[in-house]
Amino acid sequence: MRRETLVLVTHGGEKSIDIEVAETLEEKSLGLMFRTALADNQGMLFPYGRSMEITMWMKNTYIPLDMVFIRPDGVVHRIAARTEPLSEAIVASEGPVSAVLELAGGAAERLGLKVGDTVKHAAFKTAPKK
Repeated sequence: MRRETLVLVTHGGEKSIDIEVAETLEEKSLGLMFRTALADNQGMLFPYGRSMEITMWMKNTYIPLDMVFIRPDGVVHRIAARTEPLSEAIVASEGPVSAVLELAGGAAERLGLKVGDTVKHAAFKTAPKK
């Protein structure tokens, strides 16, 4: 998987996160399964390239995660915090989004990330202009 950096723009300022980008269907299917640790400054981005309802689950995922559902403009639409490890329950975006950022469980709160905040990355219209 490709490694990059994205920026969370919160009320408390900007915070850089080192991410892996799950681009292929195989990478998206595997996601963070079988991992046993994830630091607060790390995550995985699942870009879908178009706005739609997205559903995730925690099958074979051993650590709790925060699932951050992001609109095409980079605005955080929903945060499913501390999802249950190994659960096959569906976690839905509850509206159209174009990407999901998975962070360590509780990291969104520790980083001050809230619904309405912005994510800067090439996958969103918030990407810096070159």
